Amino acid sequence: MVEPERALADNQPFYRSEAAFDGIGPADALRLVLAAGDVTLSLDPEGHIVDVAANRQDFPGCDSWIGQHLDATVTVESRGKVKDMLQMASGDAGNRWRQINHTSPAGDIPVRYMMIGLDGGRRLIAVGRDMRNAVVLQQRLLQAQQSLERDYMRLRQIETRYRLLFDLSSEPVLLVEADSQRIQEANPAAHAALEARPGSLVGTKLSGLVARNSRDALIAYLGAVLTTSEVSPLTVELERARQQLTISATGFRQLGGRYLLVRLSSGATRTTEGAATLLDIVERMPDAFVVANSDMRIIAANIAFLELARAASLDQIRGRPLGEFVGRPGIDLDLIESQLTKYGLARNVSTVVRARDSELEEPVELSGVRTSGDNPCYGFAIREIGRRLRDLPPTPLDLPRSVEQLTELVGRASLKEIVRESTDLIERLCIEAALAYTSDNRASAAEILGLSRQSLYSKLHRYGLGNLVGESE
Repeated sequence: MVEPERALADNQPFYRSEAAFDGIGPADALRLVLAAGDVTLSLDPEGHIVDVAANRQDFPGCDSWIGQHLDATVTVESRGKVKDMLQMASGDAGNRWRQINHTSPAGDIPVRYMMIGLDGGRRLIAVGRDMRNAVVLQQRLLQAQQSLERDYMRLRQIETRYRLLFDLSSEPVLLVEADSQRIQEANPAAHAALEARPGSLVGTKLSGLVARNSRDALIAYLGAVLTTSEVSPLTVELERARQQLTISATGFRQLGGRYLLVRLSSGATRTTEGAATLLDIVERMPDAFVVANSDMRIIAANIAFLELARAASLDQIRGRPLGEFVGRPGIDLDLIESQLTKYGLARNVSTVVRARDSELEEPVELSGVRTSGDNPCYGFAIREIGRRLRDLPPTPLDLPRSVEQLTELVGRASLKEIVRESTDLIERLCIEAALAYTSDNRASAAEILGLSRQSLYSKLHRYGLGNLVGESE
């Protein structure tokens, strides 16, 4: 702790000093001096050090001070203070604590001294207190204060940037206290959307701005967004303008309180009647439809796609990669995207669709288009074919009959399976050609194919190309 700057004469002395110090000898006086400070110097009137009393570990090299002038043991900037202390030591009225820095092999040692003149100034006693711990505390305090100031300036800059973004945003935004539902902040776009005077929305209740028939739904919606993020936006009717607004809210905590960040969007439609009808048809169509951005992330989908993805609302899948739901990982969507980039469309591509957080796959056919521009979007129409495949009559032979049918297996089977099907197709075609060339003479056909008759008969049986019973060679 730093001592206050008080002169020695400012202290109230004993009322009976004779009784307090009567009979005190040199040994007792030394104990008092040592108790008063960490280092004590005995000096002559000119300032030369006669003797030193101190802890030698705390003040290394202090024995070398004896015989030197006091200003020879201190730093350059402390010599002026030593001169003032020696001049003021002749009387008690001007004596004050002064801090000087001693030089030592371990570094500078800050010490606060009180210079006291004895025997009419013929002897001087300098009582000093070690200030190194206080200096360390002062440095820590200064560093903490500087750190707080830097953090404060950084917070002010961040607040300024976000305030500027909040005020200049074209999207109406409200900051609402969750418990009271009173508006704490509103940007200019929100005042314009709600047809309110600038600054008049702060302090008003959000439910008071909507029509009576929408208040119950609004209160329920605001309560739901505090517990889950999977809530679809709510469309409400305003009390004054009798127009509709869509409200989208997000809950968060701050300083122990609950708040809502509410975004408003106009419910007024700017589409033509034909466009509105088209959107309604797409929403209700039995085939799934989904729109993705240039990063293949979902931005819109109809009800049929939500059913395929097993999602309760569009908010649950909006922004998620389309590859989580459509196509085999790392195969289908990459091929489809490259085809869309090259040709602008893809038609009747066989792939699969998966439900949300499930590994079960359902076979589908996908057709897609790609918009033009620097940031294209993708639209996909998806039709389930699993039921159609299950309803097909069973066939005794599930083998491709042509190269075209073989290439259709790409995307439906692995490369290993396609290669195996290719080998079987070539074997069957060669055997059929050999039988036709030899007029169905199987012995000759086996000879021109380089097969034994037993191998040929085995392959004929495998491919169902003839009945081996009663056959003549």
